[in-house]
Amino acid sequence: MKIRQIFEQKTVFSFEVFPPKKTSSIDVIYKTLDELRDLSPDFISVTFSAGGSSNNSLAINVASRVKENGITPMIHLPCINYTKEEIASTLNQIKSSGIENILALRGDLNPDIPPKTDFSHASDLIRYIRSQGKFDIAGACYPEGHPDSESLDDDIKNLKIKVDAGADHLISQLFFDNEYFYNFQEKAAKAGINVPIEAGIMPVVNKNQIERMVTTCGASLPHKFVKIMQKYEHNPEALRDAGIAYAINQIVDLLASGVDGIHLYTMNNSYVARKISEAVSGLVGV
Repeated sequence: MKIRQIFEQKTVFSFEVFPPKKTSSIDVIYKTLDELRDLSPDFISVTFSAGGSSNNSLAINVASRVKENGITPMIHLPCINYTKEEIASTLNQIKSSGIENILALRGDLNPDIPPKTDFSHASDLIRYIRSQGKFDIAGACYPEGHPDSESLDDDIKNLKIKVDAGADHLISQLFFDNEYFYNFQEKAAKAGINVPIEAGIMPVVNKNQIERMVTTCGASLPHKFVKIMQKYEHNPEALRDAGIAYAINQIVDLLASGVDGIHLYTMNNSYVARKISEAVSGLVGV
Protein backbone atom coordinates (compact mmCIF):
# COMPACT_ATOMS: atom_id res chain seq x y z
CA MET A 1 0.00 0.00 0.00
CA LYS A 2 1.23 3.48 -0.77
CA ILE A 3 1.62 5.57 2.37
CA ARG A 4 0.02 8.67 0.87
CA GLN A 5 -3.24 6.65 0.78
CA ILE A 6 -3.00 6.04 4.55
CA PHE A 7 -2.75 9.79 5.19
CA GLU A 8 -6.04 10.19 3.34
CA GLN A 9 -7.74 7.87 5.83
CA LYS A 10 -6.36 8.65 9.30
CA THR A 11 -3.71 10.13 11.54
CA VAL A 12 -0.63 8.03 10.72
CA PHE A 13 1.41 6.27 13.41
CA SER A 14 4.64 4.66 12.24
CA PHE A 15 8.00 3.29 13.41
CA GLU A 16 11.59 3.43 12.22
CA VAL A 17 14.08 0.59 12.60
CA PHE A 18 17.60 -0.04 11.34
CA PRO A 19 19.36 -3.20 10.15
CA PRO A 20 21.86 -4.83 12.52
CA LYS A 21 25.58 -4.24 12.27
CA LYS A 22 27.66 -6.71 10.27
CA THR A 23 28.79 -8.34 13.51
CA SER A 24 25.20 -9.05 14.59
CA SER A 25 22.77 -11.66 13.33
CA ILE A 26 19.85 -10.48 11.21
CA ASP A 27 17.68 -12.54 13.55
CA VAL A 28 18.06 -9.71 16.09
CA ILE A 29 16.10 -7.24 13.96
CA TYR A 30 13.68 -9.96 12.83
CA LYS A 31 12.86 -10.58 16.50
CA THR A 32 12.26 -6.85 17.00
CA LEU A 33 9.98 -6.72 13.96
CA ASP A 34 7.99 -9.67 15.26
CA GLU A 35 7.58 -7.86 18.59
CA LEU A 36 6.43 -4.69 16.82
CA ARG A 37 3.96 -6.48 14.57
CA ASP A 38 1.07 -6.69 17.03
CA LEU A 39 1.31 -2.94 17.70
CA SER A 40 -0.11 -2.52 14.18
CA PRO A 41 1.84 0.54 13.01
CA ASP A 42 0.68 2.06 9.75
CA PHE A 43 4.14 1.52 8.31
CA ILE A 44 7.71 0.75 9.35
CA SER A 45 10.64 2.52 7.74
CA VAL A 46 14.04 0.85 7.41
CA THR A 47 17.25 2.87 7.35
CA PHE A 48 19.79 2.43 4.56
CA SER A 49 23.55 2.95 4.41
CA ALA A 50 24.61 6.37 3.11
CA GLY A 51 28.25 5.37 2.97
CA GLY A 52 28.22 2.66 0.35
CA SER A 53 26.43 -0.48 -0.74
CA SER A 54 27.54 -2.72 2.13
CA ASN A 55 24.12 -3.09 3.76
CA ASN A 56 21.77 -2.22 0.92
CA SER A 57 20.61 -5.79 0.38
CA LEU A 58 20.28 -6.20 4.13
CA ALA A 59 18.00 -3.16 4.36
CA ILE A 60 15.85 -4.50 1.53
CA ASN A 61 15.68 -7.88 3.27
CA VAL A 62 14.52 -6.20 6.49
CA ALA A 63 11.90 -4.17 4.59
CA SER A 64 10.73 -7.38 2.93
CA ARG A 65 10.32 -8.98 6.37
CA VAL A 66 8.20 -5.98 7.41
CA LYS A 67 5.96 -6.69 4.42
CA GLU A 68 5.80 -10.41 5.25
CA ASN A 69 4.56 -9.42 8.70
CA GLY A 70 1.58 -7.69 7.08
CA ILE A 71 2.87 -4.14 7.64
CA THR A 72 3.56 -1.55 4.95
CA PRO A 73 7.34 -1.05 4.56
CA MET A 74 9.23 2.08 3.62
CA ILE A 75 12.91 1.98 2.73
CA HIS A 76 15.33 4.87 3.13
CA LEU A 77 17.39 5.74 0.07
CA PRO A 78 20.27 8.22 0.48
CA CYS A 79 21.97 9.42 -2.69
CA ILE A 80 25.09 11.45 -1.95
CA ASN A 81 27.46 8.48 -2.26
CA TYR A 82 25.76 6.71 -5.17
CA THR A 83 25.91 7.09 -8.92
CA LYS A 84 22.80 7.21 -11.08
CA GLU A 85 23.53 3.65 -12.22
CA GLU A 86 23.74 2.44 -8.61
CA ILE A 87 20.49 4.18 -7.69
CA ALA A 88 18.78 2.71 -10.77
CA SER A 89 19.95 -0.78 -9.78
CA THR A 90 18.75 -0.28 -6.21
CA LEU A 91 15.35 0.94 -7.38
CA ASN A 92 15.03 -2.22 -9.46
CA GLN A 93 15.80 -4.32 -6.37
CA ILE A 94 13.27 -2.39 -4.32
CA LYS A 95 10.62 -2.75 -7.01
CA SER A 96 11.35 -6.48 -7.41
CA SER A 97 10.84 -6.92 -3.67
CA GLY A 98 7.36 -5.41 -3.94
CA ILE A 99 8.28 -2.34 -1.88
CA GLU A 100 6.39 0.77 -3.01
CA ASN A 101 7.49 3.40 -0.48
CA ILE A 102 10.81 5.25 -0.38
CA LEU A 103 12.18 7.95 1.90
CA ALA A 104 14.48 9.92 -0.43
CA LEU A 105 17.46 11.49 1.33
CA ARG A 106 20.67 13.24 0.46
CA GLY A 107 22.44 11.35 3.23
CA ASP A 108 25.13 12.51 5.60
CA LEU A 109 28.41 13.69 4.14
CA ASN A 110 31.30 11.44 5.09
CA PRO A 111 34.73 13.12 5.24
CA ASP A 112 36.36 9.81 4.35
CA ILE A 113 34.23 9.24 1.22
CA PRO A 114 34.19 11.82 -1.58
CA PRO A 115 30.55 12.45 -2.57
CA LYS A 116 29.33 11.39 -5.98
CA THR A 117 28.05 14.11 -8.28
CA ASP A 118 24.93 12.60 -9.88
CA PHE A 119 22.65 13.61 -6.98
CA SER A 120 23.74 16.61 -4.94
CA HIS A 121 20.40 17.12 -3.20
CA ALA A 122 17.44 15.01 -2.09
CA SER A 123 15.28 16.93 -4.58
CA ASP A 124 17.47 15.56 -7.40
CA LEU A 125 16.84 12.03 -6.17
CA ILE A 126 13.11 12.62 -5.74
CA ARG A 127 12.83 13.92 -9.28
CA TYR A 128 14.71 10.86 -10.58
CA ILE A 129 12.63 8.35 -8.59
CA ARG A 130 9.46 10.02 -9.83
CA SER A 131 10.64 9.39 -13.41
CA GLN A 132 11.41 5.73 -12.76
CA GLY A 133 8.17 4.25 -11.53
CA LYS A 134 5.05 4.59 -9.44
CA PHE A 135 6.71 4.82 -6.04
CA ASP A 136 5.35 6.70 -3.06
CA ILE A 137 8.07 9.18 -2.12
CA ALA A 138 8.64 10.76 1.26
CA GLY A 139 11.07 13.55 2.03
CA ALA A 140 12.78 14.63 5.23
CA CYS A 141 12.21 17.98 6.91
CA TYR A 142 13.80 19.79 9.83
CA PRO A 143 11.62 21.72 12.30
CA GLU A 144 14.65 23.70 13.48
CA GLY A 145 16.21 23.94 10.02
CA HIS A 146 18.77 21.67 8.37
CA PRO A 147 22.23 22.04 9.96
CA ASP A 148 23.64 23.10 6.57
CA SER A 149 21.02 25.81 6.01
CA GLU A 150 21.61 29.47 6.81
CA SER A 151 18.17 29.79 8.39
CA LEU A 152 14.83 28.00 8.78
CA ASP A 153 13.33 30.23 6.09
CA ASP A 154 16.13 29.27 3.70
CA ASP A 155 15.63 25.60 4.52
CA ILE A 156 11.89 25.83 3.85
CA LYS A 157 12.60 27.31 0.42
CA ASN A 158 14.66 24.20 -0.32
CA LEU A 159 11.92 22.01 1.13
CA LYS A 160 9.43 23.55 -1.31
CA ILE A 161 11.77 22.51 -4.15
CA LYS A 162 11.77 18.99 -2.72
CA VAL A 163 7.97 18.87 -2.59
CA ASP A 164 7.63 20.34 -6.07
CA ALA A 165 10.04 17.65 -7.32
CA GLY A 166 7.51 15.01 -6.29
CA ALA A 167 7.55 14.29 -2.54
CA ASP A 168 4.16 12.93 -1.50
CA HIS A 169 4.62 13.57 2.22
CA LEU A 170 7.30 14.53 4.74
CA ILE A 171 8.82 13.06 7.90
CA SER A 172 10.46 15.42 10.36
CA GLN A 173 13.77 15.07 12.08
CA LEU A 174 13.53 14.57 15.84
CA PHE A 175 12.72 17.53 18.08
CA PHE A 176 12.03 17.94 21.80
CA ASP A 177 10.04 21.17 21.88
CA ASN A 178 6.73 21.06 20.02
CA GLU A 179 6.74 24.82 19.53
CA TYR A 180 9.54 24.39 17.01
CA PHE A 181 7.34 21.98 15.07
CA TYR A 182 4.30 24.26 15.15
CA ASN A 183 6.38 27.22 13.98
CA PHE A 184 7.79 25.08 11.18
CA GLN A 185 4.30 23.93 10.16
CA GLU A 186 3.10 27.52 9.92
CA LYS A 187 6.08 28.62 7.81
CA ALA A 188 5.77 25.57 5.55
CA ALA A 189 2.07 26.27 4.92
CA LYS A 190 2.81 29.90 4.06
CA ALA A 191 5.44 28.67 1.59
CA GLY A 192 2.80 26.59 -0.22
CA ILE A 193 3.86 23.21 1.17
CA ASN A 194 0.59 21.33 1.49
CA VAL A 195 1.62 17.66 1.76
CA PRO A 196 1.17 15.71 5.02
CA ILE A 197 3.95 16.18 7.58
CA GLU A 198 4.71 13.49 10.15
CA ALA A 199 6.34 14.57 13.40
CA GLY A 200 9.45 12.55 14.22
CA ILE A 201 9.70 11.66 17.92
CA MET A 202 12.67 9.95 19.56
CA PRO A 203 12.23 8.65 23.12
CA VAL A 204 15.38 9.21 25.16
CA VAL A 205 16.67 6.03 26.77
CA ASN A 206 20.40 6.78 26.69
CA LYS A 207 22.02 10.16 27.44
CA ASN A 208 25.14 9.66 25.31
CA GLN A 209 23.10 8.39 22.39
CA ILE A 210 20.79 11.37 22.32
CA GLU A 211 23.66 13.83 22.66
CA ARG A 212 25.29 12.28 19.58
CA MET A 213 22.02 12.47 17.65
CA VAL A 214 21.47 16.10 18.61
CA THR A 215 24.98 16.99 17.46
CA THR A 216 24.30 15.36 14.09
CA CYS A 217 20.85 16.79 13.37
CA GLY A 218 21.06 20.16 15.11
CA ALA A 219 18.03 19.72 17.38
CA SER A 220 18.03 21.77 20.59
CA LEU A 221 17.44 20.43 24.07
CA PRO A 222 14.92 22.30 26.25
CA HIS A 223 15.99 23.04 29.81
CA LYS A 224 13.40 20.68 31.32
CA PHE A 225 14.69 17.91 29.05
CA VAL A 226 18.31 18.52 30.10
CA LYS A 227 17.23 18.33 33.75
CA ILE A 228 15.70 14.90 33.12
CA MET A 229 18.93 13.61 31.57
CA GLN A 230 21.06 15.04 34.35
CA LYS A 231 18.90 13.64 37.12
CA TYR A 232 18.58 10.12 35.74
CA GLU A 233 21.71 9.60 33.62
CA HIS A 234 23.14 7.08 36.13
CA ASN A 235 19.86 5.22 36.52
CA PRO A 236 19.12 3.56 33.15
CA GLU A 237 15.62 2.35 34.03
CA ALA A 238 14.58 5.71 35.46
CA LEU A 239 15.96 7.54 32.41
CA ARG A 240 14.13 5.14 30.11
CA ASP A 241 10.83 5.65 31.95
CA ALA A 242 11.30 9.43 32.05
CA GLY A 243 12.14 9.44 28.34
CA ILE A 244 9.02 7.45 27.56
CA ALA A 245 6.88 9.83 29.63
CA TYR A 246 8.38 12.87 27.90
CA ALA A 247 7.74 11.38 24.45
CA ILE A 248 4.15 10.50 25.38
CA ASN A 249 3.51 14.08 26.51
CA GLN A 250 4.92 15.38 23.22
CA ILE A 251 2.76 13.01 21.19
CA VAL A 252 -0.45 13.76 23.11
CA ASP A 253 0.07 17.48 22.53
CA LEU A 254 0.81 16.95 18.84
CA LEU A 255 -2.25 14.75 18.34
CA ALA A 256 -4.46 17.25 20.14
CA SER A 257 -3.14 19.90 17.74
CA GLY A 258 -4.12 17.87 14.70
CA VAL A 259 -0.73 16.61 13.52
CA ASP A 260 -0.84 14.52 10.32
CA GLY A 261 1.11 11.69 11.89
CA ILE A 262 3.70 10.50 14.41
CA HIS A 263 6.88 8.74 13.30
CA LEU A 264 8.52 7.01 16.26
CA TYR A 265 12.28 6.52 16.11
CA THR A 266 12.31 3.21 18.00
CA MET A 267 16.10 2.63 17.97
CA ASN A 268 15.06 -1.04 17.63
CA ASN A 269 13.69 -0.97 21.18
CA SER A 270 10.37 -2.78 21.07
CA TYR A 271 9.74 -2.26 24.80
CA VAL A 272 9.80 1.52 24.43
CA ALA A 273 7.70 1.39 21.26
CA ARG A 274 5.11 -0.75 23.03
CA LYS A 275 4.82 1.49 26.08
CA ILE A 276 4.31 4.59 23.92
CA SER A 277 1.93 2.87 21.51
CA GLU A 278 -0.25 1.58 24.34
CA ALA A 279 -0.38 5.03 25.93
CA VAL A 280 -1.55 6.86 22.79
CA SER A 281 -3.41 4.14 20.88
CA GLY A 282 -6.82 5.56 21.76
CA LEU A 283 -5.84 9.01 20.48
CA VAL A 284 -4.47 8.11 17.05
CA GLY A 285 -7.08 8.68 14.39
CA VAL A 286 -9.40 10.61 16.72
